[in-house]
Amino acid sequence: MAAYKEIERSIITRYRKSLWRKFTRAINEYDLIKEGDRIAVCISGGKDSMLLAKLMQEIHRHGQIKFDLEFLVMDPGYNEKNLEKIIENSKILNIPIKVYKSDIFEIVDEIEDSPCYLCARMRRGYLYSKAQELGCNKIALGHHFDDVIETILLGMLYGSQIQTMMPKLRSKNFKGMELIRPMYLIKEEDIIKWANFNNLSFIDCACKVTDIKSGNGGSKRDEMKALVAHLRSIDDSIDFHIFRSVENVNLETVIRYKKDGKVHHFLDEYDKIEEE
Repeated sequence: MAAYKEIERSIITRYRKSLWRKFTRAINEYDLIKEGDRIAVCISGGKDSMLLAKLMQEIHRHGQIKFDLEFLVMDPGYNEKNLEKIIENSKILNIPIKVYKSDIFEIVDEIEDSPCYLCARMRRGYLYSKAQELGCNKIALGHHFDDVIETILLGMLYGSQIQTMMPKLRSKNFKGMELIRPMYLIKEEDIIKWANFNNLSFIDCACKVTDIKSGNGGSKRDEMKALVAHLRSIDDSIDFHIFRSVENVNLETVIRYKKDGKVHHFLDEYDKIEEE
């Protein structure tokens, strides 16, 4: 049996509960894939996006919904070694990728403040544009459960707001395009277990810009990752409680919130309720 067949088999057998079921649950619960969709799976070369590609291939082959796939690799300025690794892994995993180049790393290298934010926005724009060119109506990204938890904590601790990374979003700049996150419920530790079991190695963050400008001091997201690890050592269900907190928001106990760009304050209705 070909190596990629064994890798595919491990997803629906050995890691059925931790990967496959959580993947299909997210698709069903958040209505991520619809009949007739043409989805561009965006591959950065890391473990998350490579697993996403395999999961999407599996549900495309065996799922009840009929849709089409494209596998996009945007080269923002990878060094030759990293690009070769991505191409090599795509062959090992039998993923028919389409590689196209951009100059994002070169542009971001000139930015002093928040290069990661700018890079992420530019990548997203390039991916939407290329996906739309290929006739796609959705792009799929490899963000996972840990990314969601870290985003919630980042918003609270550094952004002074309660928000999360949504399972799907309509693009504001590309009409008719939507972003989906099918690995929304999958934990990072289970992705690592799958990769290790299959003796797979992937590139990490290939950006030299942040290493130089941060002085290798780590990012705020690295801080959140360490914080979550610490909290899990105290209570192994803590991440579940963090996740559920944004599912169980009680607006009656929130001082101020925004909806459709309008700010609402609890005092707006406070006296009216007593008068009634």
